[in-house]
Amino acid sequence: MKSPRHCPAVLIAAPASGQGKTTVTAALACLHRNQGRKVRVFKCGPDFLDPMILERASGAPVYQLDMWMVGEQESRRLLWDAAGEADLILIEGVMGLFDGTPSSADLARHFGVPVLGVIDGTAMAQTFGALALGLARYQPDLPFAGVLANRVGTLRHAQLLEGSLTEGLRWYGALSRETGIELPSRHLGLVQASELNDLDLRLDAAAEALAGSCEVALPPAVEFAAPEVQATEPLLEGVRIAVARDEAFAFTYGASLDLLRAMGAELRFFSPIRDTQLPEADSLYLPGGYPELHHVALAQNTAMLDAIRAHHAADKPLLAECGGMLYLLDALTDVDGVRAELVGLLRGEAVMQKRLAALALQSVELPEGELRGHTYHHSLTTTELTPIARGHSPNGGRGAEAVYRDGRMTASYVHFYFPSNPAAIAALLAPDPEAAPLFETVMAADSLAKGL
Repeated sequence: MKSPRHCPAVLIAAPASGQGKTTVTAALACLHRNQGRKVRVFKCGPDFLDPMILERASGAPVYQLDMWMVGEQESRRLLWDAAGEADLILIEGVMGLFDGTPSSADLARHFGVPVLGVIDGTAMAQTFGALALGLARYQPDLPFAGVLANRVGTLRHAQLLEGSLTEGLRWYGALSRETGIELPSRHLGLVQASELNDLDLRLDAAAEALAGSCEVALPPAVEFAAPEVQATEPLLEGVRIAVARDEAFAFTYGASLDLLRAMGAELRFFSPIRDTQLPEADSLYLPGGYPELHHVALAQNTAMLDAIRAHHAADKPLLAECGGMLYLLDALTDVDGVRAELVGLLRGEAVMQKRLAALALQSVELPEGELRGHTYHHSLTTTELTPIARGHSPNGGRGAEAVYRDGRMTASYVHFYFPSNPAAIAALLAPDPEAAPLFETVMAADSLAKGL
């Protein structure tokens, strides 16, 4: 049995979403990295956008931790591995500290990682202390490190907030709302890191502001127990997988791509916006992203549309998730009413909505086995296709997403977390039909509008 490892660690949480957890986590990562420390950052729960920012801030890959989607043992392995190389581990929570099942608090308690509470101090003085005390004491067995104030107005304001703390709660400093480091958002969350030309300047400004508001010190070391050793089978040995990656398709989990490589696959990245042909490949993976922001350019690249149709016609494996599925539809219409005709392998159309259409963890029983993941989108899809399976949310979340299949093509709104079932993913992407049996799509007689 391997020995436990020790590393300073803290989980950054808040009373609610929108308090600035990502900004604070990025600022802390950048601050300690600038001081010469190796920082590893993790994100609680499903998320693609926050990790892009956190990778820039820390200079290291960012992976998910989650007691359900990732699983306890895999989360333990990730933390143990990080503790062997890092000087500091930061974990950004999800939603409010106690929200959801499992919550950020559940993960912090399970692994013994103390919580750093981030509270938006806007229009607040002594009440800050009451909120901080509530976060710290609501669950008596929750390890708690202290609090940090975000969006503070003046030095005097920060002093009032710090002075409101009771029962020995530690002050971790403050970030001003005037420092120009707030990260911009759009309908699915933060703007992608690659789109922010001044991101490094924002991160350095945030780190400098944080350093000027408190004494910079590492949190206490946490003991991380060694995980069970699990071997990865070479189920995709020699398989070449074309993976879409550009501004329209960027929602991939690092752990999922790592798994494909560990199973022996060779990943070949390409841009559906700019490239005119697919890389030479056995299988095709179209992840999610923002196709609705680039649907006109995608439609104009007719050579790529033809290449994807030819891939499917050759009976080669194709896995499409969320934005990747929208790309395979007949057409996609954005919120301004601009319609663009796309690949046309899935009969139906999608229309972007101004409001959220679905948000939930998802478990899907496919012929290849159970896969876990999540759904988060603003589009509604109308299709004649009958799904081969539907997702189930473990905590009653909104959405029971359909999974469609035609030959070797599998498409859904669900973003699958590949390590949740490596054998199932290998069966979906392996070129050998015996590894992934063919299940023809059944067409319904009437067209159905599905709010998926």
